[in-house]
Amino acid sequence: MVEEAPVAERASAPSARAAAVPLSKVDSASASRVSTGMEEFDRVLGGGIVAGSTVLLGGDPGIGKSTLLMQMAARLAHIGKVLYVTGEESAPQLKLRAERLGVTGDMLLLAETDLSAVEDEFERVRPACLIIDSIQTMLCPELNSVPGSVSQVREATSVLTRLAKTSGCAAFIVGHVTKEGAIAGPRVLEHIVDTVLYFEGDRNDAFRLLRAVKNRFGSTNEIGVFEMRDTGMAEVKDPSALFLSGTNAAGCAVTCALEGTRPMLVEVQALLSASPFNNPRRMAAGVDGSRLSLLLAVLEKKAGLRFYDKDVYVNVVGGLRLDERAGDLAVAMCIVSALFDAALPPNTAFIGELALTGEVRGVSRIEKRVQECARLGFTSIVLPKTDAKLKADGAKLLRVKSIAEAVKLLAQPEA
Repeated sequence: MVEEAPVAERASAPSARAAAVPLSKVDSASASRVSTGMEEFDRVLGGGIVAGSTVLLGGDPGIGKSTLLMQMAARLAHIGKVLYVTGEESAPQLKLRAERLGVTGDMLLLAETDLSAVEDEFERVRPACLIIDSIQTMLCPELNSVPGSVSQVREATSVLTRLAKTSGCAAFIVGHVTKEGAIAGPRVLEHIVDTVLYFEGDRNDAFRLLRAVKNRFGSTNEIGVFEMRDTGMAEVKDPSALFLSGTNAAGCAVTCALEGTRPMLVEVQALLSASPFNNPRRMAAGVDGSRLSLLLAVLEKKAGLRFYDKDVYVNVVGGLRLDERAGDLAVAMCIVSALFDAALPPNTAFIGELALTGEVRGVSRIEKRVQECARLGFTSIVLPKTDAKLKADGAKLLRVKSIAEAVKLLAQPEA
């Protein structure tokens, strides 16, 4: 139960109320997009910032949310005033961070936690972009709860959304995450705002993934790849070669996954060891554990392989997550390679979904995946038996009908 103060009803004349308009009369030019100055950020947003939109950016502490938004704010100075409101740092501290990042520009800084004061300054400045860092520090004086509580966070987000919609200002809100990885709130903010972005990655690793989980103005399948450097966030515009180890060892296989419209080469690694227990372990990082158990069952039944006395460990290189089923064949083949302790044919990629019958099924947008593999120098691509017209410059297409045929490639690379 959350105690909230009653809102006084405002009398409005019938003439002052909003009137419905036909869809054909609505001017979409007022919701045009503006580039953030970062191609990777624009890709995740669906092509740029939509005027009047509210974007919620979540992520673990220290992952780089404030750094990314400060760099974006400096590049948005050409569209108008940018108001950066911080409740976690003072203005001199923000200045030190800007100097470290090499950020220049005339963005406006406001160190304030009182939402009423933020509203007053917003009305005075009328910025084109508003950044709130973070929403958990904002305090609504009308509510008696502490900052960061559900009622405070929800009310503050609603007020900021109203300011953005009525003025055409784009608002970016930083949200902390809980131990479970969800934006603190719990999830009360996600259906108030227009776009929800998550900044993912290991703080001990330099690479970060910006992923959209909700976007009213674009796709939710796109990701942006960044690298944390001493000078801030740097865009990684060709991430395919980034997540490949370059080694041709036993237990390694490469596939091409699609993140939205972007093809990315992903390396999957497997390790098998004799199990000292009656119930062998099945552990996966970056692959769904239930999917791994299913693939092992198909390999045992349809390819005649035995895993009941083996511990199986599968990992996707680079901290990526392989959710789509186009990577089934690569996961299965890296497990087979680890079982035989024999490397797969060099410069070979595997694309295909594995059915319970052992059949290697076709996947969507196979042409784009094949072209990406060929572009990065893969000379052989194992894929389902698809359209015979499909070709790739400099790469040989090896079509297989079942997982049993694919397993034979270990002994007969040219089959």
